[in-house]
Amino acid sequence: MTRYVLVGNGVAGFSAAQNIRKVDPQGEISIVSNEDLPPYYRIRLNDYIAGEVSEQGLQLKNPSWYQENNIYLVLDTEVETGDPEKKILATTKGKEIGYDKLLLATGSHSFIPPVEGADKKGVFALRNIQDARKISKWAQSVDNVVVIGGGLLGLETANALRKLGKRVVVVEFFPRLLPRQLDEEGAEKLRSNMEKMGFEFRLGLKTSTLQGGDSVNTALLDNGEELPAEMAVFSAGVRPNIQLAGSMDLQQNKGIVVDDYLQTSDPHVYAAGDVAEWNGNLYGIWWPAKEQGQIAGANMAGESDIYQGTTMSTKLKVVGIDLASAGEIDTEGKYESKVYSEGDVYKKVIIDNNRIIGCIMLGDLQDFDRITAMMSEGTDLSGVKQSLFSG
Repeated sequence: MTRYVLVGNGVAGFSAAQNIRKVDPQGEISIVSNEDLPPYYRIRLNDYIAGEVSEQGLQLKNPSWYQENNIYLVLDTEVETGDPEKKILATTKGKEIGYDKLLLATGSHSFIPPVEGADKKGVFALRNIQDARKISKWAQSVDNVVVIGGGLLGLETANALRKLGKRVVVVEFFPRLLPRQLDEEGAEKLRSNMEKMGFEFRLGLKTSTLQGGDSVNTALLDNGEELPAEMAVFSAGVRPNIQLAGSMDLQQNKGIVVDDYLQTSDPHVYAAGDVAEWNGNLYGIWWPAKEQGQIAGANMAGESDIYQGTTMSTKLKVVGIDLASAGEIDTEGKYESKVYSEGDVYKKVIIDNNRIIGCIMLGDLQDFDRITAMMSEGTDLSGVKQSLFSG
């Protein structure tokens, strides 16, 4: 009987467990996590902060599902080191866990920029349920919040706190919101829509100091403006958790280097999710982690599925506003593009050599699946450029 050990309870580890069980009905599967909650939707942590979902509601499956599928949850357990020769993991509690096939799905941690005062009470970053609990508790007694970072997670965290009645100011170093998903015109439309909802923004600025005594009370920006802030939340990107891989002498670059089978430099060890670096890419988002987990799990159980990368396509609601982007967003205007902009709706298709290489949809997603299908298939746009949008 093969012993499968999956370190990490995010979607990568969970998806791997699902696929291992499909391929190998008999193997022993263990999910080991330093968290105290079974695998859960990290992308819904802001709903938890807003009071819209409970901890139970966050969970991917009911506890009974793991029992029914003979998947063992080893929670609140930190794996410190690994011995690839003996195929043993050592935990901080002094326990040893043996494996035949190992998946490292250890995820990532929030990057905190070197801002003076970042170590004060009332300063947070959101990455896991422990962070969400602390943010929820602190938010009960404050009125003014500064969110540092105007990416997807930053805006969603800001929205969750706005729903709790807080005054929220988002400070973003780039001159526009969602610099990875939106060009200047789309970002400006989103900002305008969000300001109507009560958000405030400081764009093209840095937070230089978080001031106060033991606890933060003011955010000083690099233009000299002081923002009242009894709470500050950093959303400035993530870094992969590669310490365990380091203890096992696995090949690393920015993350754990994997091949097309999600296999590391050790043939018995696989990696998936935020920590896995494939073809020089670290994705750091939900859908690639899920896809990598599925493929790694199948391959650990004896399949030979090939990972071909994940198209960087985002389709979601940002503060309740529909947003989707895929491929090249062409912020510098290098390529031919077709644009539709009216009211709160903005659509842009980027074209190179008569083929779609990217798109942005804000406020209306009805064309997104059709456009991305044409993009994936390399459809020749001759004669159809003028009818790309439904309206």
